[in-house]
Amino acid sequence: MSVTNRQVRLAARPQGEIKPTDWEHVDEPVGAPGDGEFAGVTKFISLDPAMRGWLNDARSYIPPVGIGEVMRAGSVIEVTESNHPDYAVGDHVVGTFGVQSHVVTDGRGALKVDASAAPLPTYLGALGMPGMTAYFGLLDVGALKEGETVLVSGAAGAVGSLVGQIAKVKGARVVGIAGGPEKCALLTDELGFDAAVDYRAEDFKQQLRAATPDRVDVYFDNVGGEILDLALTRLNMKARIPICGAISQYNNETAVRGPANYLALLVSRARMEGFVVFDYAKRYREAAAEIAGWIAEGKLVTKEHVVTGGVDDFPETLQMLFRGDNVGKLVLEVA
Repeated sequence: MSVTNRQVRLAARPQGEIKPTDWEHVDEPVGAPGDGEFAGVTKFISLDPAMRGWLNDARSYIPPVGIGEVMRAGSVIEVTESNHPDYAVGDHVVGTFGVQSHVVTDGRGALKVDASAAPLPTYLGALGMPGMTAYFGLLDVGALKEGETVLVSGAAGAVGSLVGQIAKVKGARVVGIAGGPEKCALLTDELGFDAAVDYRAEDFKQQLRAATPDRVDVYFDNVGGEILDLALTRLNMKARIPICGAISQYNNETAVRGPANYLALLVSRARMEGFVVFDYAKRYREAAAEIAGWIAEGKLVTKEHVVTGGVDDFPETLQMLFRGDNVGKLVLEVA
């Protein structure tokens, strides 16, 4: 019996929220690896808020996914056949292999990882793009100094949960913004945040003011919208705002809402700066080594939200990000 490669491809560009009809589920024959190539089966697929932006036909830091193309995604595969000198059967490899059950690749841009050193989903989380984003966004763009106060939105998500913990390692006071009492309790009780505020609470503004009596030196923004506007009113002099994302705006059918309180940057002599983690690619190894050390020392807790299913479950699993259903890094385990 021949083996087929199950793929999820982009069928139409979403307007507002992503619909099931925006995807196409396709089977195609599994190819054999040629010289200098290897084949693998997908074990874990990364799900990230940035994926929503990749579906738009608009100028960005990376070309959009084309109509009819396999959906772009980071994943971990297990090598099943190899004609490549650096990869053997049984190796695990992280790369941007897309939402598909089988892969044939020359390994360009891929990285072999050790399943005995860390759980495989961690290589898509703390030791993957979310970890790199948190590390460079906070320490390079945010220029964090010991003793400062850090405010993080989307703090229970893949990036935000790591930003807060790295800030604690570096000697900062950390306040997280999350949705619901359970997520807020996770931040303070398990991840070591000094305080957490619930943006769904009626007294959210009062909570935030009480949690930041001395205002904030770094606001790490993952959500944009009204929360960014409110955070701008809590800045210290010379504060820094790394713009990582704006998940509250990704499914808008109207224009993205910009910050109404941007003049706070003038008053506080603060700066707001966007960044893309790919710009730091040459330093990934440095960051991963330090993060791995913190994990080994118990200074950093990894949180992976693993959903088990098949490739066909990708579209519905992706929606969890925009409903706020995930805690930590969202990963689809391909059973």
